[in-house]
Amino acid sequence: MVVTHPFHPMTGEELPVLFTARMKGVLVFVCEIEGGKRRISLPQSWTDRGPEATPNRFAVDGLTAARELVDALASRLRNASGDEE
Repeated sequence: MVVTHPFHPMTGEELPVLFTARMKGVLVFVCEIEGGKRRISLPQSWTDRGPEATPNRFAVDGLTAARELVDALASRLRNASGDEE
């Protein structure tokens, strides 16, 4: 299993999985590190076995496009109901 979370110190490293467990409803992988001396738990979403991450999901271009869409829909609703600003 490969760590994929961009801010995790072990990003890009392949770790052996000892077992999986559910913690608070989230699937986690319990892995060995440091040659088996320690174990860490990683949520599935932080690994290559989780859903693919969406890069820049809060990028300015995306937020600007969303705002334009909301403004256009609001304008249509105002026009359809006969309200004027």
